Amino acid sequence: MVTDPKDIQRFFSKVQKIGNCWNWIKNTDRDGYGYFNIKGKKLRSHRISYELFKGLIPTGLTIDHLCRNRRCVNPDHLEAVTNKENILRGIGLTAKNKQKTHCPQGHEYNKKRTSQGKRICKICHALTNRISHNRMKGVKNYSN
Repeated sequence: MVTDPKDIQRFFSKVQKIGNCWNWIKNTDRDGYGYFNIKGKKLRSHRISYELFKGLIPTGLTIDHLCRNRRCVNPDHLEAVTNKENILRGIGLTAKNKQKTHCPQGHEYNKKRTSQGKRICKICHALTNRISHNRMKGVKNYSN
């Protein structure tokens, strides 16, 4: 945790308030997160801000940017959450798939999953099973 007043002052000299976000205006890593060097250690700036204003980050949690701005260090925009929660709140493929409520054919997903963990709908699952069963029996019209 950053406690030296000089480091804290140096930290805030690299922050610019734009609207509600406090943007990190100096170094960023390849993922777009700001970082701050203290005693030769490269620390992510949003994590430093969280600890300055809210306290230590609980073990096993990560910091989520509620504003979706990776440069933001506004403590009001930062929340400690599980990695799973952080991913599901995001805009990546996992988050997009989690938000889907219907299969590609328009049927509502139910709680059932395949052995690979994929969600399925009852209608498509039943149809797939029927087609597979009919193929094994040599039936030509698969939809019956």
